[in-house]
Amino acid sequence: MRKEKTVDFHIKWAWHAISRMYNTYASRRYGMTMAIGYVLLNIDMENGTPATRIGPSIGMEPRSLTRTLKALEERGWIRRETDDVDKRFVKVFLTEEGKRRREMAREGVIAFNTMLRDQIPLDKLVIFFDVIKEINRLVEEENNKIKAENFLNDEI
Repeated sequence: MRKEKTVDFHIKWAWHAISRMYNTYASRRYGMTMAIGYVLLNIDMENGTPATRIGPSIGMEPRSLTRTLKALEERGWIRRETDDVDKRFVKVFLTEEGKRRREMAREGVIAFNTMLRDQIPLDKLVIFFDVIKEINRLVEEENNKIKAENFLNDEI
């Protein structure tokens, strides 16, 4: 089978193109990366967000998240606070500069989505969202099957 005929090739190809576009836009205009923008967008502006919830919500590995949070803290865009009751938990909060940078990232995402919505008819976008949701559901089912098989094999 040729790669151009596989679904995953097109998903990955599109994601890499979007990622390159966001990185170019973010680095030239704001001195940040797409990953930093996503982290900032996934921190609750009022209550902060537990550090352990940020990575899974954006598909970032713990090591990468740790490096990103360290860089954001060094830039003064976030601060970390240990939970008063349970010292194992750390919440991440946006500083004023972090809130400003978060708004920049938000504007970039809105601009990109507005451009897509202006260029692609709504009926096609609805179909796209339906298909991508179905793909995610099927992938999740497959992941659960694999996890169950691995668990059973480990038990034997």
